Amino acid sequence: MGVLAVVVNVGNLLASVVYSLVGLAVFVAGLFVFRLIMPFDVHKEIEVDQNTALGIVMGSFIIGLAIIVAAAISG
Repeated sequence: MGVLAVVVNVGNLLASVVYSLVGLAVFVAGLFVFRLIMPFDVHKEIEVDQNTALGIVMGSFIIGLAIIVAAAISG
C-alpha cells in the first residue's frame, strides 16, 4: 500500500450513510414542525412579502438544528 492508498471500511461507510439519512430526516421533521407552529404561511411571508426578519429567524433555526443534529451524530 502506498501513501495515497485509501482504506474504506464497509461498516463505517454504512454507518455514515445511516447517520446521514437519520440526520436529514430529523432536519426535515424540524422544518416541518417549524412551519406548523408558525401562525402564518412562512412561504408567503418570505417569498411574497420579503419578510427579512422571518428569514433571519428561520436561518437561525436551521443553523441551530444542524448543530444539534451534528452533535448527536458525532457522539
